[in-house]
Amino acid sequence: MGVPAFFRWLSRKYPSIIVNCVEEKAKECNGVKAPIDTSKPNPNEVEFDNLYLDMNGIIHPCTHPEDKPAPKNEDEMMVAIFEYIDRIFNIVRPRRLLYMAIDGVAPRAKMNQQRSRRFRASKEGMEAAEEKQKIRQEILAKGGILPPEEVKERFDSNCITPGTEFMDNLAKCLRYYVADRLNSDPGWKNLTVSEHKIMDYIRRQRAQPNHDPNTHHCLCGADADLIMLGLATHEPNFTIIREEFKPNKPKPCGLCNQMGHEVKDCQGLPREKQGKHDQFADSLPIAEQEFIFIRLCVLREYLERELTMASLPFTFDFERSVDDWVFMCFFVGNDFLPHLPSLEIREGAIDRLVNIYKNVVHKTGGYLTESGFVNLQRVQMIMLAVGEVEDSIFKKRKDDDDNFKRRQKEKRKRMKRDQPSFIPGGQFSPQALGNRSSPQAISNPRQAAFEMRMHDRQNSTTSSSPNTSLTSDGSPSLAGGIKRKAEDSDSEPEPEDNIRLWETGWKQRYYKNKFDVDASDEKFRRKVVQSYVEGLCWVLRYYYQGCASWNWYYPFHYAPFASDFEGIADMPSDFEKGSKPFKPLEQLMGVFPAASGNFLPPTWRKLMTDPESSIIDFYPEDFAIDLNGKKYAWQGVALLPFVDERRLRAALEEVYPDLTPEESRRNSLGGDVLFVGKHHPLCDFIVEQYKTKNTEPVDIPPELCHGIQGKLTLNENAVLPDQTVESPVPVLRDLAQNSAVSISFKDPQFDEDFVFKAIVLPGAKKPAPVLKPGDWEKTNNDGRPWRPQLGFNRDRKPVHLDQSAFRTLGHMMPRERGMPGMYANAVPLGTYGSPYARPLLTGQQQIPKLLSNLRPQESWRGPTPLFQQTPQRTAGAAPLLAWNRMLQSQNQYQQSQYQGLGGPMSYPQRPEDRMDRGRQV
Repeated sequence: MGVPAFFRWLSRKYPSIIVNCVEEKAKECNGVKAPIDTSKPNPNEVEFDNLYLDMNGIIHPCTHPEDKPAPKNEDEMMVAIFEYIDRIFNIVRPRRLLYMAIDGVAPRAKMNQQRSRRFRASKEGMEAAEEKQKIRQEILAKGGILPPEEVKERFDSNCITPGTEFMDNLAKCLRYYVADRLNSDPGWKNLTVSEHKIMDYIRRQRAQPNHDPNTHHCLCGADADLIMLGLATHEPNFTIIREEFKPNKPKPCGLCNQMGHEVKDCQGLPREKQGKHDQFADSLPIAEQEFIFIRLCVLREYLERELTMASLPFTFDFERSVDDWVFMCFFVGNDFLPHLPSLEIREGAIDRLVNIYKNVVHKTGGYLTESGFVNLQRVQMIMLAVGEVEDSIFKKRKDDDDNFKRRQKEKRKRMKRDQPSFIPGGQFSPQALGNRSSPQAISNPRQAAFEMRMHDRQNSTTSSSPNTSLTSDGSPSLAGGIKRKAEDSDSEPEPEDNIRLWETGWKQRYYKNKFDVDASDEKFRRKVVQSYVEGLCWVLRYYYQGCASWNWYYPFHYAPFASDFEGIADMPSDFEKGSKPFKPLEQLMGVFPAASGNFLPPTWRKLMTDPESSIIDFYPEDFAIDLNGKKYAWQGVALLPFVDERRLRAALEEVYPDLTPEESRRNSLGGDVLFVGKHHPLCDFIVEQYKTKNTEPVDIPPELCHGIQGKLTLNENAVLPDQTVESPVPVLRDLAQNSAVSISFKDPQFDEDFVFKAIVLPGAKKPAPVLKPGDWEKTNNDGRPWRPQLGFNRDRKPVHLDQSAFRTLGHMMPRERGMPGMYANAVPLGTYGSPYARPLLTGQQQIPKLLSNLRPQESWRGPTPLFQQTPQRTAGAAPLLAWNRMLQSQNQYQQSQYQGLGGPMSYPQRPEDRMDRGRQV
């Protein structure tokens, strides 16, 4: 969804919807990882029925990750995708159904957004490569040190689009993966696996009489619109799992592969020694990505409290108010429409809309939407109420922006003022606390001190004469002063804003600059508003009923103002029926830039580059990006020409005969495939269909497949029992003993005018309330910052250590394997030779050995917290530290007295122990 800040806003406003995932890790023995038994109960203390995978959110981070080295080839990418799915499956552990949804062809409304993204990605990739090469040459010309340039073909992420060879190969690999897991993993034993459109499946299965209304759904994906889609189902048990977003992750420089700076700041300095023996020279500080759950049942609790209204002239219906809330969120952005200029989510636009909605709903006489259909007369009242405050919104935005710039300018001045006047360099330079490498011995200190004095004298000479420059040998030059660079100034260059929404006349300037028409042109403004209203109706219908029209799209780059939504009540909101989607290769021609033409057949590719092509104007080599009041290019609007479908199809008619049989197969709209293993009740039924060679579609017996209904037809490339399944990945083995089976699947079909009701189904049980009175406040726990709970059981008592134990672990853990810590340079307790050292018990092991015992896999409560354990003393010994008490409580080590000086461990004695021993003699 085109709202990057939506999830951040949602998680801050409704913090209790977030739950950290509990993940069981594979145990390793002699370098071999033992597989996890996913048939055991879920460690999150909740059981899910269905798991839906939005494969787009899995393919991208596996093929071109940002926080670790990228896979070297396509085979490694496929293995990375398999491992990612395994990890999600281990966390969720579905018991009925696993759905893998690979993006199919998109409606025309979404193709425009895909086109913008792919043109941007291509342009930014080429610009980054050119900038990188330019900086590399400059650094080498100055004598900098850079590793040799790696000759590697850049992975074009545009290939992750339906119709390419990459996606076709991925589909084959996923079918092999599913067959392998159905044969080998006990957690997949009774699972039904399918490739399908997620929301279509849920929507159509809900309309069946055998559907279980208490099914617990879990959807994996990072798009913000998945939250809207989950709410739109009105299923009481719906959870989303996604990667936990951690901003400002460290990334290595693309030139020197060192951490701490970007390519533009690279100076080509020699690499510092990494570790005592430089053993981490080529390693990156990789932290495994963690996952979180988003509980929509808790979000519904929040919304029920926020949207409930008293003294309404009609009966309050919470489900209808949720649909209205989803609809209002579309105004701040989505994949199909630009957001209104006055509504920014970072400025509290959704809260403003909700407040206006609650104030106006008494006048509207009802709700804004019903089962995906919009009441435009009531929407008009909401939008005109927003339009009344548009002017004040723009002025406040300007004031907030000016205040932010002022604070940033003061901060820069303060930091510049607080910088030390002199920082020693070379071997006397300051070292960061917790640096992996140990400090080197000082050599030739006199010469080093002389060089620092000369350097300081040179700097003071330069600073005292600002208009005097120095030559290469350090002598003053008469050429005059050096002009201060722009980047040294306190103010940053700002993009020119010709609209000036905070000044009078903003509407006239907006329409003149963005649409090249005069604001007094009422006919054109009404056309823009009508297209936007059609878009709102199309988007809501898409979320609740499916695609209303494959051909409709918003034909402008910019949105109108809320104050322009006057007289929309009588605007038509119907769409043409019987429209058909693009075919996969046709979609590639509509969304790809010419730079990605290598994924298309040669004669099709030529239409993108040949100057004589009738559609060459669809593929500009360069295009403008309008920042539209934003600061960064990725936030701007790509001003690309819209594709004329009629002209495109006419041009493709001439090259269709050139397609090979393989390309024609990839250009067809594929069907859905269903997999089951030999233990599944449906397996024998499917095998019987292949034995009888029944070519007619048959209904799935719902009692054999958890109530799922649909049609089954024989698949030409089916996975069949007792037939070898060849591996499409060379590094993986063939499945010689296969017992899984696959078959084509089709959802229940409905008439085009059928309306799927947006209601909670009869028989659905409302989940137990999760929120407590303190959860309604922004912070709870007596004013302390809120922390997400671990797992679904809020009464869980996790194992934890006190502060002293954490300090001890920080001292005792090997520095080479971890990041620099707070206490890395302090004197560790118990260190040999330390005057403050405390002797260890005889036979006592290193502290890190205890980490595997802190939480046994079989127990979710874990051992008793350290601060609750009874302290124990041994005769004649000082009080034991926390970790020693834990050693004794686990009965892993025997008690013994401290050894004397020169004893077996050769640890020095404490002075007070020697004094006590002298008194006893």
